[in-house]
Amino acid sequence: VTAHCTPDGQFSIAVSRDVTLPPVILDSVHLASGPGAGCTPVVKNSAFVVYQFPLSACGTTFQVTGDHAVYENELVASRDVRTGSLGSVTRDSTFRLHVRCSYLITGSFIPLSVQVFTLPPLPAVSQPGPLSLELRVASDKSYSSYYTDSDYPVVKALRDPVYVEVRILQRTDPELVLVLHHCWATPSINPHQQMQWPVLVDGCPYAGDNYQTQLVPLSIASGLQFPLHYQRFTLYTFTFVDSISQEMLSGLVYLHCSASVCHRSAQESCTTTCPAGARGKRSADHNIQDGASHVSSKGPVIFLQNELRQGAAVDSLTVLAAAPWALGFAAVATVVVVVASVLRWRK
Repeated sequence: VTAHCTPDGQFSIAVSRDVTLPPVILDSVHLASGPGAGCTPVVKNSAFVVYQFPLSACGTTFQVTGDHAVYENELVASRDVRTGSLGSVTRDSTFRLHVRCSYLITGSFIPLSVQVFTLPPLPAVSQPGPLSLELRVASDKSYSSYYTDSDYPVVKALRDPVYVEVRILQRTDPELVLVLHHCWATPSINPHQQMQWPVLVDGCPYAGDNYQTQLVPLSIASGLQFPLHYQRFTLYTFTFVDSISQEMLSGLVYLHCSASVCHRSAQESCTTTCPAGARGKRSADHNIQDGASHVSSKGPVIFLQNELRQGAAVDSLTVLAAAPWALGFAAVATVVVVVASVLRWRK
């Protein structure tokens, strides 16, 4: 934006289309008082628009402050709002430019100063809506293949790595970012069960685990069409233990994650930073947050002690029946949930 107060008593204001993000539609820019005579642009092209008009015209306000004469006016841009049966939207930036010219009353009629005021960016917008997520387990660390329903139960030994992936389904916006809040395990499909073990806390590996979960970074080199729609991590198999007797508990272990979606922009990177010094301060307590979706896995993976692993590989169903203490782990599931997804349409 360029503004001048000319010695002959004129406003001269130039506005570039790139003054806002997204760019302002120059055809929508006009003086707040309306397009009166002599109040239309003197120059307009695809890159900028220029207004020039007398200080006494086009709705300019005037006041005397001390020994200065102050003239003020505003340029605004109209927004195209589309209204449907369930709501209204706009894709246009908000633009309002306040220009003030101050002249010294005594002496020669020369501009003293020019001040331009712009509005701060709009606040974040949060809107609940449907979000489809899938939690699945890869067969190896390359994440090139995944266990299907027919593969379960899959036999695993304690401390074996489990390669977990959570992804967004049915979305093609490359700026959407999947954000994992918490992931935890329970001995049943109920995510609210009192007995549980944290895997990720605030998107970072739980520091209280002696086999800490490993986050798997993703980039364009991963070969995924929308890498920001995915989150991957590796955890190591375990069994629940009775808090009183310290005996290992038999049964399956299910994995749950809470997540939301963030719209990446110049003001919001939608990333989670996990500094090494801060991990020990994170709490293992968590709740399913407002604004987050919840996805649980299904289909057991059988965790066995090492001495039983060879026999289990021959017939996992037989091992499961013969060893009722055998451990289970939740595996792949696809769910469709209604959640509050955080989108930055500006966040």
